[in-house]
Amino acid sequence: MIFKGKAWIYEDNIDTDVIIPARYLNTTDPKELASHCMEDLDPDFSTKVEVGDIIVAGNNFGCGSSREHAPLAIKSAGISCVVASSFARIFYRNSINIGLPILECKDCNKKIKTGDILEIDTDKGIISNITSGEIFEARPFPEFIKGIINAGGLMNYAKEVDEKCRQ
Repeated sequence: MIFKGKAWIYEDNIDTDVIIPARYLNTTDPKELASHCMEDLDPDFSTKVEVGDIIVAGNNFGCGSSREHAPLAIKSAGISCVVASSFARIFYRNSINIGLPILECKDCNKKIKTGDILEIDTDKGIISNITSGEIFEARPFPEFIKGIINAGGLMNYAKEVDEKCRQ
Protein backbone atom coordinates (compact mmCIF):
# COMPACT_ATOMS: atom_id res chain seq x y z
CA MET A 1 0.00 0.00 0.00
CA ILE A 2 1.25 3.44 -0.89
CA PHE A 3 -0.16 6.63 0.62
CA LYS A 4 0.70 10.17 -0.41
CA GLY A 5 -0.46 13.32 1.32
CA LYS A 6 0.25 16.44 3.33
CA ALA A 7 1.65 16.03 6.85
CA TRP A 8 -0.11 17.26 9.98
CA ILE A 9 2.38 17.34 12.86
CA TYR A 10 1.48 16.79 16.52
CA GLU A 11 3.55 16.30 19.67
CA ASP A 12 3.60 13.59 22.36
CA ASN A 13 0.63 12.27 24.35
CA ILE A 14 -2.21 13.23 22.02
CA ASP A 15 -5.08 11.53 23.82
CA THR A 16 -8.42 10.32 22.55
CA ASP A 17 -10.18 13.28 24.22
CA VAL A 18 -8.15 15.59 21.99
CA ILE A 19 -8.70 13.47 18.88
CA ILE A 20 -12.48 13.51 19.42
CA PRO A 21 -13.75 15.52 22.41
CA ALA A 22 -16.08 13.64 24.77
CA ARG A 23 -18.96 16.06 24.10
CA TYR A 24 -19.32 14.46 20.65
CA LEU A 25 -19.44 10.84 21.78
CA ASN A 26 -23.23 10.73 21.59
CA THR A 27 -22.91 9.88 17.91
CA THR A 28 -21.24 7.15 15.90
CA ASP A 29 -21.88 8.92 12.59
CA PRO A 30 -18.46 9.00 10.88
CA LYS A 31 -19.11 12.34 9.12
CA GLU A 32 -20.17 14.01 12.37
CA LEU A 33 -17.10 12.65 14.19
CA ALA A 34 -14.85 13.80 11.35
CA SER A 35 -16.21 17.34 11.58
CA HIS A 36 -14.96 17.57 15.19
CA CYS A 37 -11.69 15.66 14.81
CA MET A 38 -8.79 17.40 16.62
CA GLU A 39 -11.01 20.44 17.19
CA ASP A 40 -9.80 21.35 20.70
CA LEU A 41 -6.15 21.16 19.68
CA ASP A 42 -6.42 22.38 16.10
CA PRO A 43 -9.76 24.14 15.46
CA ASP A 44 -9.18 24.41 11.69
CA PHE A 45 -8.21 20.76 11.20
CA SER A 46 -11.55 19.46 9.91
CA THR A 47 -11.93 22.30 7.41
CA LYS A 48 -8.36 22.15 6.10
CA VAL A 49 -7.57 18.43 6.08
CA GLU A 50 -7.76 16.82 2.65
CA VAL A 51 -8.43 13.22 1.72
CA GLY A 52 -5.12 11.36 1.78
CA ASP A 53 -3.38 13.59 4.32
CA ILE A 54 -1.19 11.99 6.98
CA ILE A 55 -0.92 12.63 10.72
CA VAL A 56 2.62 12.49 12.11
CA ALA A 57 2.92 12.53 15.91
CA GLY A 58 5.25 11.86 18.80
CA ASN A 59 5.08 9.28 21.57
CA ASN A 60 1.95 7.68 22.99
CA PHE A 61 -0.46 8.83 20.29
CA GLY A 62 -4.03 7.83 21.14
CA CYS A 63 -3.53 7.49 24.89
CA GLY A 64 -6.47 7.89 27.24
CA SER A 65 -9.75 6.08 26.89
CA SER A 66 -10.36 3.04 24.76
CA ARG A 67 -13.02 4.74 22.64
CA GLU A 68 -13.22 3.52 19.08
CA HIS A 69 -14.53 6.94 18.05
CA ALA A 70 -10.97 8.35 17.92
CA PRO A 71 -9.53 6.32 15.02
CA LEU A 72 -12.92 6.43 13.30
CA ALA A 73 -12.91 10.26 13.46
CA ILE A 74 -9.39 10.34 12.00
CA LYS A 75 -10.18 7.92 9.18
CA SER A 76 -13.49 9.63 8.41
CA ALA A 77 -11.76 13.02 8.25
CA GLY A 78 -9.81 11.67 5.26
CA ILE A 79 -6.51 10.81 6.94
CA SER A 80 -4.93 7.95 4.98
CA CYS A 81 -2.29 6.96 7.54
CA VAL A 82 -0.97 7.90 10.98
CA VAL A 83 2.75 7.82 11.74
CA ALA A 84 3.91 8.23 15.34
CA SER A 85 6.94 7.47 17.49
CA SER A 86 4.66 5.18 19.49
CA PHE A 87 0.96 4.46 19.97
CA ALA A 88 -1.17 3.65 22.96
CA ARG A 89 -1.86 -0.08 22.73
CA ILE A 90 -5.66 0.10 22.59
CA PHE A 91 -5.58 2.92 20.02
CA TYR A 92 -3.25 0.82 17.86
CA ARG A 93 -5.61 -2.13 18.06
CA ASN A 94 -8.72 -0.04 17.41
CA SER A 95 -7.05 1.59 14.40
CA ILE A 96 -6.17 -1.71 12.78
CA ASN A 97 -9.65 -3.05 13.60
CA ILE A 98 -11.27 -0.26 11.56
CA GLY A 99 -8.68 -0.42 8.77
CA LEU A 100 -6.72 2.76 9.61
CA PRO A 101 -3.05 2.22 8.69
CA ILE A 102 -0.66 3.27 11.45
CA LEU A 103 3.12 3.05 11.50
CA GLU A 104 5.73 3.62 14.18
CA CYS A 105 8.69 5.81 13.22
CA LYS A 106 10.83 7.26 16.01
CA ASP A 107 11.05 11.07 16.07
CA CYS A 108 9.49 11.60 12.62
CA ASN A 109 7.41 14.41 14.11
CA LYS A 110 10.63 16.26 14.94
CA LYS A 111 12.01 15.98 11.40
CA ILE A 112 8.88 16.45 9.28
CA LYS A 113 7.06 19.78 9.11
CA THR A 114 3.36 20.50 8.79
CA GLY A 115 2.56 20.76 5.10
CA ASP A 116 5.42 18.54 3.91
CA ILE A 117 4.29 16.05 1.30
CA LEU A 118 4.91 12.45 2.35
CA GLU A 119 4.78 9.20 0.45
CA ILE A 120 4.48 6.07 2.56
CA ASP A 121 5.06 2.53 1.34
CA THR A 122 3.66 0.29 4.08
CA ASP A 123 4.88 -2.87 2.35
CA LYS A 124 8.49 -1.72 2.59
CA GLY A 125 8.15 0.47 5.69
CA ILE A 126 9.52 3.49 3.84
CA ILE A 127 8.39 7.03 4.60
CA SER A 128 9.63 9.49 1.99
CA ASN A 129 9.43 13.21 2.65
CA ILE A 130 8.96 14.44 -0.92
CA THR A 131 9.37 18.06 0.25
CA SER A 132 12.76 17.64 1.97
CA GLY A 133 14.07 14.50 0.29
CA GLU A 134 14.54 12.71 3.62
CA ILE A 135 13.77 9.00 3.95
CA PHE A 136 12.60 7.33 7.18
CA GLU A 137 12.11 3.69 8.06
CA ALA A 138 9.18 2.11 9.84
CA ARG A 139 8.35 -1.50 10.46
CA PRO A 140 6.36 -2.87 7.48
CA PHE A 141 2.98 -4.42 8.19
CA PRO A 142 2.84 -8.19 8.66
CA GLU A 143 0.72 -9.97 6.05
CA PHE A 144 -2.30 -10.45 8.33
CA ILE A 145 -2.43 -6.73 9.21
CA LYS A 146 -2.16 -5.88 5.50
CA GLY A 147 -5.13 -8.17 4.97
CA ILE A 148 -7.18 -6.44 7.66
CA ILE A 149 -6.38 -2.96 6.33
CA ASN A 150 -6.98 -3.96 2.70
CA ALA A 151 -10.36 -5.38 3.69
CA GLY A 152 -11.31 -2.11 5.38
CA GLY A 153 -11.16 -3.48 8.91
CA LEU A 154 -11.30 -6.60 11.04
CA MET A 155 -14.98 -7.40 10.50
CA ASN A 156 -14.67 -7.27 6.71
CA TYR A 157 -11.48 -9.33 6.92
CA ALA A 158 -13.22 -11.99 9.03
CA LYS A 159 -16.06 -12.16 6.49
CA GLU A 160 -13.55 -12.58 3.64
CA VAL A 161 -11.70 -15.35 5.49
CA ASP A 162 -15.00 -17.06 6.31
CA GLU A 163 -16.07 -16.95 2.66
CA LYS A 164 -12.75 -18.46 1.54
CA CYS A 165 -13.07 -21.23 4.12
CA ARG A 166 -16.56 -22.09 2.90
CA GLN A 167 -15.38 -22.49 -0.71
